[in-house]
Formats: sequence, structure tokens, C-alpha cells
Amino acid sequence: MADPRVPVPQGSPFPLENLPYGSVVPAGAGDARIGVRLGDHVVDLRALHDAGLLDVAGVPAEALRHSNIDRLLALEPPAWAALRSRLRELLGGAGPPAGAVQPLDAVTMRMPFTVADYVDFYASEHHAANLGRMLRPGEDPLTPNWRHLPIGYHGRRSTIRVSGAPVARPAGQLPRPGGPVFGPTERLDIEVELGAVIGGPAGSGPLGAQEARARVFGYVIVNDWSARDIQAWEYRPLGPFLGKSFATSISPWVVTAAALAPQEVPAPPQHPEPLPHLRERDRRVPDIALEVAIAPAGRGPVVVARTSARHLYWTVGQQIAHLTSNGCSVSPGDLYASGTISGPGDGERGSLIELTWNGAHPIDLGGGVTRTFLEDGDTVTIRGVAGGSAPAIGLGEVVGTIAPQAPAAPA
Repeated sequence: MADPRVPVPQGSPFPLENLPYGSVVPAGAGDARIGVRLGDHVVDLRALHDAGLLDVAGVPAEALRHSNIDRLLALEPPAWAALRSRLRELLGGAGPPAGAVQPLDAVTMRMPFTVADYVDFYASEHHAANLGRMLRPGEDPLTPNWRHLPIGYHGRRSTIRVSGAPVARPAGQLPRPGGPVFGPTERLDIEVELGAVIGGPAGSGPLGAQEARARVFGYVIVNDWSARDIQAWEYRPLGPFLGKSFATSISPWVVTAAALAPQEVPAPPQHPEPLPHLRERDRRVPDIALEVAIAPAGRGPVVVARTSARHLYWTVGQQIAHLTSNGCSVSPGDLYASGTISGPGDGERGSLIELTWNGAHPIDLGGGVTRTFLEDGDTVTIRGVAGGSAPAIGLGEVVGTIAPQAPAAPA
């Protein structure tokens, strides 16, 4: 008799200990459903439920049969743990029925959840310091408030898309010596980020950092595309606006906080100590290695940076504690991104503005091809793997290709 268990290649970052959730359309199916990735296969939760294999306390049928994880996010953390435990038991034991399993390359990925709200933080000290040295030479690279609170801004959920969707070059006002002109951005950039996906019932703050951590269902990789010239002209005094809101891409698999918990490491020390409402016992961050590659049109990818989420100064618990400290509410489906993640080395910078030092030092992509910022046809891939301790836990990848400027709206 054939082994019904799903095969997992040796060393795969998607072992039984991972089991991330996504929204998939299987081959031959007309609608999306929740899939769990195991190795190079996807297991259909709707099929498991309909076969009577997912009777889990606290997890209603409509949550398992839904097109994405929205209804799972609305449940309490004990229900998430119970479902994960049952899936590990089933997939590590007798295995699922054959009709519930599809090869990864036979499914189409959709947005894994409906984004309820979106906040982008500025939680990497190395990134913030690099921009400060670049843009405010001779001054303290960090603003006076930076070490006292996790700086952030509220973004646009309507322009968040799943990996693979093209990114149209945005247009906006560009600074010129004689006054601004309107046109396509000439300084299109990437931002390597980690996004926390929030679950649990909707409610108002404040939340303490420890309580806030319990609201994190899982994580995705985020590329918060940025038009640096548009941003430079508009951001004073209110911060990012059109230079950020045109596109944000996320990876299709939501890797649970439970899967990443064994891969957490102590967060960098904080000086001065934060105010009491931002203090956190045992501050920890996921040790996720992040790699960035650029492939010009018709050419292969070249890795341009490697960094790690272990460098984040502000933890996700502190970020949410700050967000809710004024009474702000949180909702299932909220996405809280870390901001660009950079490390101490030159090759650990998570944006092109840092890697090229604002365009002064172009990146060599080989064959006489260089980049300061992105050109049309470029494909950017960001991959993430937490592998500090075995087994490795993969977050997959977020991919986007730059398309020419979108047609102008009719006058």
C-alpha cells in the first residue's frame, strides 16, 4: 500500500514543524480555500473537514471551509493551537486522503487574509541611523524620540497585494530646483520588512507588550515599495504619503507565531530603558534570515543584500503596545509591518537607498549592468528562512516585477 503521508524533501524549510496557512485555488477548482503547505505540497483544509478529519474544539466548520484565514484569525489563540496540534497529528501520522493534497506548482495563490488595517513601523536602529547619516549629515542620526517609542505611520490596506502581482511605477510630484514637476518616480526602491498578522477578537487598547504578543497569529514577508523622490518632497512635516501608498507586497504563506517561537532570540538591548508601558519581559525577536535578489529583464537574479530580523530594536509586542497606548483598537486581519530591516554591515541593508548610499554607489549586477534604483522590468525577490535552530522554518518569498507607469487618468 502506498504511504499516504505527504513527502517532505530532506532539509525542506516547510517541515511538519512549520505548516503555514495560505489561500489557494487548486487545479480544476473554481474557488479558493485554505491550504497548509508541507514540503512541496499543499493540503486542502476544506477537503480535510469534509472527510471528517478536522473536528477541532473551538474551530467552527465555516472557518475551515472559508476561502482564506479571515475566520481563523477571528478565533481565540487556544483554537489556533488546537487546530495546529490536530494538523500535526494528522499529517505526521496516518496522513490525509489523496484528494486533499496538491503539488505546490498546481495551485494558484491568493491573498491569505483580508487586510483590516495596515501600520508600517520604523523598528530597525541600523536602518534609521543609516538614513539619518545620509539625509542629516553632521547631526545625531536618530531623531530625539527614536529610542523612546516605535515610530510608525498608518498605511493603505487597499494597495496591499500578494506576491507575484506586478508593481506599476507610480507617478507624483518630483522635486526640481525651479519647483516640482509631475511624472513617474525616478527613484523606485524596496523595503525588506517582516509583517505581523493580528488575530483574536476586535477590541480597544491599551494592550501591554506581553498581552500584545499573544495577538500575533503569524508573520509574512513584506516589501513596502517606496518612491524616494516623491517621498522626499512630500514627507515634511507629516511623513510618508503617496511615496508609499501605491503598492505593498506580502508573501502568500502566513507562518504561525507558534512555528517561529523556537527560532526567537534575545532582542538588542535598549538604552535608555523605555517608559513602563513599553517594557517587556524577555524581549525576543524571530531569527529570520532575509535575502534580497534583483533580476533585470531577461537576466538571472543577483543577490544584493542579506539581513536578519534579529536586528530589530523594537519588538512586535512593543510596537502593538505603543499603537494601542492611546486607546486605538486592534482587529483580526490587521497587518503591522516592522519597517525596513537592516543590519550593521554594508551588505545587510534592506533598501536600495542604503545599499547605494542614496545613489552614490551603484550596485553591480554583472555584465556591465548596475542599479541605483529599480528600472522597469526588474524583478525583486525577498526570501526568508528562520534557521537558527533545527528544523529550519521557511516564510517563502515575496516577488514583484516593475511595470511601466500606469496610464494617466482621463482629464
